[in-house]
Amino acid sequence: MIVDSLLQRLPKPVRQSVDEFTEAAQVAAHIRDPRVLRSLGPSAARGLLLKRGKQGVPNQMHSGHTAHFDWTYPHDNPEMAMLYKRAKQGQWDADDLPWHIDVDPENPEVPLLPESFFNIELAEKYAGKLSPKERTRFIHSMSAWMLSQFLHGEQGALMASAQVTEAVRFFDGKLYGATQVMDEARHVEVYLRYLESKLGRLYQVNDNLFTIIDAVMTDSRWDMKFLGMQIMVEGLALGAFSTLHNVTAEPLLKELLKMVIRDEARHVHYGVVALQQHITGELSESERNEREDWAFEVSMLMRNRFMMYEVYDEWFSHCMTRAQWRECVLAAPGLELFRSRMFSRLVPNLRDIGLLSERIMPAYESVGLMRYFDGASARELDEDTLLAA
Repeated sequence: MIVDSLLQRLPKPVRQSVDEFTEAAQVAAHIRDPRVLRSLGPSAARGLLLKRGKQGVPNQMHSGHTAHFDWTYPHDNPEMAMLYKRAKQGQWDADDLPWHIDVDPENPEVPLLPESFFNIELAEKYAGKLSPKERTRFIHSMSAWMLSQFLHGEQGALMASAQVTEAVRFFDGKLYGATQVMDEARHVEVYLRYLESKLGRLYQVNDNLFTIIDAVMTDSRWDMKFLGMQIMVEGLALGAFSTLHNVTAEPLLKELLKMVIRDEARHVHYGVVALQQHITGELSESERNEREDWAFEVSMLMRNRFMMYEVYDEWFSHCMTRAQWRECVLAAPGLELFRSRMFSRLVPNLRDIGLLSERIMPAYESVGLMRYFDGASARELDEDTLLAA
């Protein structure tokens, strides 16, 4: 409270910068493994401090990795071959979605998100009473922000899946990987079209998400690209998409999310298959430890991704502190459901690929994530189960 009081006396731009710098410093200070700091540090500097994703220009991310060719074209992984077959049969055209549906993002009768998704009463404690119209506009903003981050994550997945297809060591994996590149392009198409034509809003990429995408794209190790995108980003996205699919009353968005979830279930399954043997059978203990630590730190970045500071800047930066906003976000029932669903998808996959050993378990326990340890992994969940969850 004393620190908050002192911050309040500073000019607003200085106050904002101090809070942002403190958060970034906490991310760096939390990392115990120096190899993980070397891996994530430059990306964190570009994303959290320099805010490269918010400069209004395209970003150049230098990547260097080995493209793996096999001129014998082996049938080397039956499970990946089956995923490839399912992916071919599961292709769909974005134009077939019911785009004719009229979407009014501020219609309380057909809400994009229920009002109970956010703890508006707590926000009003700091910001003052919101009118019914302001409440619907706020829900509109929050929905557009979430879908914008989904879009930015899908662009990252599009680029990373192209790299993974080059680098993966299984030839059956290359065939499947090509279908994922197509899937991700379609996901970019549908999210962008929905945001532009139905919501009329597009928020900038969240700094934490930018940091993770930058780290995945610039790492030269093929398995780190798999781990970062297929397990971490795609796994968490799968939980987020299914949560929004279950709570939205808007029919076009519900159908869009249903189709995307069907694709994403295959993507995460692919990552588990590709990494399990490699991590448990080919890496040294030191290499496994580094990847365990990296996965945990990225989990923390992903958890903080949903602080929605971009919405705070638009709505409440003039009347509440960032610390008060964080309190509101952490108390939001819908966002707690998001976090719970996301990590219920991620933690079992980390367990199955061999990155949740007794060494790292206390770290996950300390942030309340070990309760998901016994959950079902991607290999045990099909598309219909995920949609019903």
